Amino acid sequence: MFAVFGTDTYVREIAKWAKDEQMAVERLPAQLAKNPFVGRPLNYPFLREKRIRGKRAYFLVYADLRLVLLVATSAKKDQEATIESIREHLDEFREVAIQASLL
Repeated sequence: MFAVFGTDTYVREIAKWAKDEQMAVERLPAQLAKNPFVGRPLNYPFLREKRIRGKRAYFLVYADLRLVLLVATSAKKDQEATIESIREHLDEFREVAIQASLL
């Protein structure tokens, strides 16, 4: 099984979702712990998105660390900007994942 962590940004974004959407996304960490490669790959096999009631949750799979890092969410209209932002910060997310794996 994989460990699943959410960044502060991810947690803040989820808190803005409607309650029914939040309840739907609560199942995501358990699903990712069992199968981290669900959802659609985005440019890299380790960068993926999972649609949840019309919104998207983005996560990075670090197989070598056996860890999934939930990094962002977006609506369809913000999808491209969100993905580009994630791609620009891959090194920083790797550092966060390494620190999380030490916990």
